[in-house]
Amino acid sequence: MLHAHLRVRPRTLRLLPLAALPLLAGCNLVVLDPAGDVAKQQGDLVVISTILMLIIILPVMALTVFFAWRYRAANQEARYEPEWDHSTKLELVIWAAPLLIIICLGAITWVGTHLLDPYRPLARTAPDRPVGATVKPLDIQVVALDWKWLFIYPEQGLATVNELALPVDRPVRFRISASSVMNSFYVPALAGQIYAMPGMETKLHAVINRSGEYDGFSANYSGAGFSGMRFKVKALDDAGFAAWAESVRNGNASLDRAAYLTLEKPSENEPPRHFASVEGGLFDAVVNMCVEPGKMCMRDMMAVDARGGMGLAGIHNTRQLAYDKFSARGTAPTSSLGFVSATCLPQPGDGTGSALPQAVDLRPLTGAGLPLPDRRAAAPWPTNPHFAASAAAPFATGNP
Repeated sequence: MLHAHLRVRPRTLRLLPLAALPLLAGCNLVVLDPAGDVAKQQGDLVVISTILMLIIILPVMALTVFFAWRYRAANQEARYEPEWDHSTKLELVIWAAPLLIIICLGAITWVGTHLLDPYRPLARTAPDRPVGATVKPLDIQVVALDWKWLFIYPEQGLATVNELALPVDRPVRFRISASSVMNSFYVPALAGQIYAMPGMETKLHAVINRSGEYDGFSANYSGAGFSGMRFKVKALDDAGFAAWAESVRNGNASLDRAAYLTLEKPSENEPPRHFASVEGGLFDAVVNMCVEPGKMCMRDMMAVDARGGMGLAGIHNTRQLAYDKFSARGTAPTSSLGFVSATCLPQPGDGTGSALPQAVDLRPLTGAGLPLPDRRAAAPWPTNPHFAASAAAPFATGNP
């Protein structure tokens, strides 16, 4: 009885491909048909690699069916050769074809790895459009927060949350970091994914070639609000991008260090937000993990260590150290975090951290560079006549 209910009719099986067509029609092939030249080249690598591998896979699948049919038990006309065990021609085909395909894949991978290096500035914006020597890429600073994306436009002096606008056909250089945990910056229509890590900076060079609206998200799980860590990418022409930037600058919100510390606190499903102005050097402070007032920047700490540390004097410069490794930034109130205090005044003008004093010449302390003492100009013989006479007596009498 149960088997009767589970039996599938052959007519039903024939209709399954037709039933799947509406589902396939809804697929978004953005990876294979992206709007950016870099992503297009990466998609071509996927297609070429798949075709090369199918050169082996398809014949193997076809021969599997052929041998199963040819040498089935019911086929009495098939040749029966139990003693056959070797064929030089067959061995050449089996080994030569995969070897040639591996060589081709290796060559394509080598060239693609260097030409599509995300740190390498773009040489073209399209197959027939090289980048001119005078073309300046648009700088965008990206910070992965919990759980949202912050985009800073230093050239335009503005910032956005969960909204990225790009001019069409202009090279873009992304500087990417994170506030607490590792994420992955990924816009399939633009380029491949690049990781965003706290205390580090990664780069991505890319270009968008078609106007429209595209999706961006984090491709690396980073906690409870990960599923809502998405943003829209607006690809605009030059006039549209200028109008968008002007509309953002007409707002009232400002992003300084205090506002950033509030923004980086964990939140989920954040709507797009705009900041009309941004404090200078904020991104560098995020990378060096010294946004909090009075905190020593990571680069300064490394510079102190490179110079041998601060010795006993440095003991009085530290608070109870929990630092970012155990008290992740953005997950607790700022006042409860312990950190190493900055030792010097901020650098003039950029506000990105503390500046170390100029190097002091320590050679005189070790005697380096000082004149050697003149042995002939040593202290004279004692002038006390009694001491001098007693000291010279042995030599005068010839006694040892």
